[in-house]
Amino acid sequence: MTTTAATDAEGSGAHPRFAEALRELGLGDLVGQVRRFPDATRTAAEAAAAIGCELSQICKSLIFAADGVPVLVLMDGSSLVDLELVRKELGADKVTRAKVDVVRETTGYAIGGVPPFGHRTRTRVLADRSLLEHDVVWAAAGTPYAVFPMAPDDLVAHAGGTLVDVRERTA
Repeated sequence: MTTTAATDAEGSGAHPRFAEALRELGLGDLVGQVRRFPDATRTAAEAAAAIGCELSQICKSLIFAADGVPVLVLMDGSSLVDLELVRKELGADKVTRAKVDVVRETTGYAIGGVPPFGHRTRTRVLADRSLLEHDVVWAAAGTPYAVFPMAPDDLVAHAGGTLVDVRERTA
C-alpha cells in the first residue's frame, strides 16, 4: 500500500476541519503525519492491516447516547465497549449506540472517519485505559481513508478525556 504525508490537509488526506483543529491545538505538525490509504480504514481491522500495526494500537472513536446525550468513548481496536460500565461511569439510566445522524450532527464526521477530537460540538469523553498500553496509537483523521499517529496520553489529553475502565471483559 502506498501512503502520502504532506504538509497540507488536501495532500495528507486529513479532513479539512480536522486539519484546522490540529492547527488550533498547536498540533499543525501532525497534519504532515497523516497517512492516507487508497482503501478504506473505516474499521479497526482495516486500519491495522493498512498501517501494519496491532489491532489494539487503533483508537476507535465511538459515539454513544447516555440518556439521549452524546458521549464519545475512545477504545482500543481489539476491544469492545461494555455499555453497562459506561452507564455506571456516567451515572446514566440508559446508554445506547448513537444513530448515524447523531454521530454526524455531533462530530461533523461520518462513522468510520470520526477522529478523537476536533468535533463540531463539545461532548463528554471517556477514554479506556487500554489505550495506554502502547507508545503510539493510530486514530481516524476525519475520513474513512486517513489516520494519524499520536502518543495515547497526548491523544486523551487533547480529546479532554477522562481515563476509565469500560472495556468489555471476556470470561
